[in-house]
Amino acid sequence: MSPAFDPNEMVLRFRERAEAVKRRGFPPVEGPERQQFIEAARIDFQDFAMLGDAVATLEDGILRLEIDLRPKSDA
Repeated sequence: MSPAFDPNEMVLRFRERAEAVKRRGFPPVEGPERQQFIEAARIDFQDFAMLGDAVATLEDGILRLEIDLRPKSDA
C-alpha cells in the first residue's frame, strides 16, 4: 500500500527543484545551443518556483493548486 498523498510535500519538492535549477551548471556548449540551455533553465526555474509557491489542497480527490500571480504591492 502506498503512503497517502500529501499535496504540501509535493509543493516542497517543487521548491527544491527550483533551487536545483539555480545551482545546476551548463554543458560546455557555445553559441545558440548555450542560449537554448539558458532559456530552458530560466523557464524551468520559473515553473518550479511558481508551483513551489502554490497553496495546495486536496478535497474529495481533487488537487487544487492556488498561485497568486498578482504583483506584490509596495505597501
